[in-house]
Amino acid sequence: MKEVLIYHNNRCSKSRQALQVLQEKEITLNVINYMQDLITVKELNEVLTKLNIKPDALLRKSEGDYKEHVKGRGLSDQELVKLMVEYPKLIERPIVIAGEQAVIARPVELIEALFKTTDQ
Repeated sequence: MKEVLIYHNNRCSKSRQALQVLQEKEITLNVINYMQDLITVKELNEVLTKLNIKPDALLRKSEGDYKEHVKGRGLSDQELVKLMVEYPKLIERPIVIAGEQAVIARPVELIEALFKTTDQ
């Protein structure tokens, strides 16, 4: 299996759970704390491609930043990506990537599906 990445926020319990599940596996794991090591527009677009979703589906709509900067504004996909880069709290987490496959690990059990598809 290729290296596994997790876009992780240590302040998020689901993200901590996902990290623990991944650490228990015999894999090479790269932890990206995207709240400190900020994600770029290019990286976020690559993540969206692997997730096979539009930027709107990656937004945390309960965040204050969403209500302040996004809600009701009719923004384009690239405007949403730029806002997620500027305000990383907007990004749903945790995101786990193995090769060209990715999941938003909510619930954390989705990680197992990712490993089944990448092991074949």
